[in-house]
Amino acid sequence: MPRPVTIVTGGSRGIGAATCLRLAADGHDLAVGYTRDEAAAERTAAAVREAGARCVTVRGDTSEEADVERLFDTAAEQLGPVTGLVNNAAVTGPLGRLADTDTAVLRRVVEVNLLGTLLCSRRAARDMAPRGTGVIVNVSSGAATIGSPGEYVHYAATKAAVDALTVGLSKELGRDGIRVNAVAPGLVDTDMHAAMGDPGRPARMAPTIPLGRAGEPAEIAAAIAWLLSSESSYTTGAVLRVAGGR
Repeated sequence: MPRPVTIVTGGSRGIGAATCLRLAADGHDLAVGYTRDEAAAERTAAAVREAGARCVTVRGDTSEEADVERLFDTAAEQLGPVTGLVNNAAVTGPLGRLADTDTAVLRRVVEVNLLGTLLCSRRAARDMAPRGTGVIVNVSSGAATIGSPGEYVHYAATKAAVDALTVGLSKELGRDGIRVNAVAPGLVDTDMHAAMGDPGRPARMAPTIPLGRAGEPAEIAAAIAWLLSSESSYTTGAVLRVAGGR
C-alpha cells in the first residue's frame, strides 16, 4: 500500500515542524514548505528522514500562485501523488490595536493567511478530486472566535475566514471524496510570539487558560494527525478547538 504524501506549509518551525515529525512517525512522506529559514527547514527534513520517511523542502510564498504550483509539482514529482495538505503557513505582524497597524501589515496577513490557504486548497482540490480521495487540514486559531482585541484583530479575522472556508469547502468537496477540517489552536509555546515582539507572552497569558498553561506544538500536531488519519474518516467540516479550554 502506498504511503500517504502530505504537504505541510510553514513546516520549518513551531506547529508545522511538530506536525511533520508526527506525520513521519505515522507513516507519511512529507513536502515541507517554508518561506525564509532554509536551515530550519533542513533540520525538520533531517528529523523526518531519521524517522524513516521521505522528505523534500520547497522554498516559496504561499500567497504567490507560481510558488504554490511549484510546491505541489515538486511534491508530486519527487514523492508521488499528494494525498494530504496541511495549510499551516501564517503570519500575525506586530501585536497592537488595529488603529495603529500599518496597511502593509494588514495586506500581508490577509494575503498569507487567507489567500495562501485558498491557493493551496484550490490546487489540492484540483489534484485530489480526479482520484476521488484526499484530506485538507487548515490550521485556524482560537482567535477566530474571541477576536483578540488589542492584539491582532486582523489576524483573528483571517482565521475566522479560514473557518468559513473549512465548512464551505468540506461541503463542496465531499462528493469528491475529499475531507476538509481545521484545527484551532489556542495559546501555544512557539517562536511566533517573539516574532510578534512579545517573547514572554505564553508565560504571561498562561493564567487566562483554564488548563493553566500554554499548549505544546506536539499537542496541536496530534490533532492534525488525527484529522489526516483514517480514524477520522467520517469527520469533515469540523473545526477542532485545541486551546486548553479558552
